[in-house]
Amino acid sequence: MQLKLYNPLTRKTEVFTPIDPENKVVSFYSCGPTVYDYAHIGNFRAFLNADVLRRTLEAIGYEVKQVMNITDVGHMTEDNLADGGGEDKMEVATARLLEAKKLGTLSSDMDIDPSDPLAVAEFYANAFMKDAKALGIRVVDDVETNNEVMPRPTQYIPQMISMVESLIESGHAYVASDGVVYFDVASFPKYGELSGNTLDALRSGEGGRVDMETQAVKRNPADFMLWKPDETHVMRWPSPWGDGYPGWHLECSSMATELLGDIIDIHSGGEDNIFPHHECEIAQSCCATGKDSFANYWFHTRFLLVDGTKMSKSKGNFYTLRDLVKKGATPAAIRLELIRTNYCSNANFTMQGLKDSQRQIDRWCRLADWLCEHGSTKIADTPLQQARDKFISAMCEDLNVSGAIGFLSEAVSEYAVDSAPVKGDGPSTLTEELEALQTIDSILGVINLESCACTESLDMATIDALIEDRLSARDNKDWSRADEIREELLALGVSIKDGSDGTTWTRIVQ
Repeated sequence: MQLKLYNPLTRKTEVFTPIDPENKVVSFYSCGPTVYDYAHIGNFRAFLNADVLRRTLEAIGYEVKQVMNITDVGHMTEDNLADGGGEDKMEVATARLLEAKKLGTLSSDMDIDPSDPLAVAEFYANAFMKDAKALGIRVVDDVETNNEVMPRPTQYIPQMISMVESLIESGHAYVASDGVVYFDVASFPKYGELSGNTLDALRSGEGGRVDMETQAVKRNPADFMLWKPDETHVMRWPSPWGDGYPGWHLECSSMATELLGDIIDIHSGGEDNIFPHHECEIAQSCCATGKDSFANYWFHTRFLLVDGTKMSKSKGNFYTLRDLVKKGATPAAIRLELIRTNYCSNANFTMQGLKDSQRQIDRWCRLADWLCEHGSTKIADTPLQQARDKFISAMCEDLNVSGAIGFLSEAVSEYAVDSAPVKGDGPSTLTEELEALQTIDSILGVINLESCACTESLDMATIDALIEDRLSARDNKDWSRADEIREELLALGVSIKDGSDGTTWTRIVQ
């Protein structure tokens, strides 16, 4: 099957073709969290959609090399500006936690020095990874074998400095009179292609949003910061331009090219990343590498609304994963509720929707348990195996999750899980139906999130082989060996029964 994706760079839906089609390897960079607080469900919607895209690619035969950064420096509070404005978010975090410690309201589980931004970043990074793992985001599992898949900017300062030096040398960047290194947007004619912004529009609108002193030292009002010397900044490093810190956009360019190559297949993020972050990434990356492209496909998730409005603590509709779990929600239901609306549309999160998602998962789980129990039963019809192909085909149409779930729901309705299965004379079994359901869930990622009893996949080939060996042992009247095999199957969680229609097996659900 061919995957079709909407590409914001070309503003049309395209057939996905990777850089390495022969080996079917996909390079995938995802903008990750800034770890100055717990990630909220709006953040997680973007991360989960990227995970669904990855799982879909894997389901149709691709190997995905995904990198998701964890930003621990340089991301400013006013990130709608190309330069970034306001304060470094990590400094905001330390100030907030120091105030909480002073007031005696610092969480008891925060056994760190709140004045140390690296310690604060590490605490929230670990919290994010725990939450992401609970939600089934696969890149977190990759960390066990490769730490570089979730890099921190503070670990790539030398690469950033090297990139800035190359941009200055090639004439794409300059050191202004205030000592700040800026990227010269006029040196990159394609600047604005992704976002639709033009330099003329940026020239007319930028001046009123940043101080005039900064504008006076720039060649162009839209030029953005690459490195800022600042000896007062809490997190700073030596550089040829003085002790300071990198620009937020520079961080992702350096890590993506270092870990995935000069040109990558897919770059994902939230729609708020389109400008200025991703636009600036393209400019500095292409100019540093000399390539015509930085990422061939862009993948942006639209904003999440809660109860029809923007999420806000003052409105009482601001949720983290932990908040919802405390209310009794399961990670599986939260995941499904956040992914079931297509990523190209705004999603509306409600508590009722969360309950509906849980009921849907419960239905799928009951079927999974039932299929486990009656696995060896032969059947005439195979609704789940037919739904599997339709499901994947729908996902290949720009991740049509709702359409895909529709095919799954139709197939599930074919089964009456409160009664014994209808036996057929076809070549297929309920075990193969279970395998089809597991393939579907390899994309959805909700049945195995501690949401039902059937949480561990069975090794069907091993079970079938043992049953065949036992039948051979019985035919040869090797009763001792037949009993041994029965015990081996019990150890695997499988109970067998000999009857007039042969040997059948059921799963022992603990």
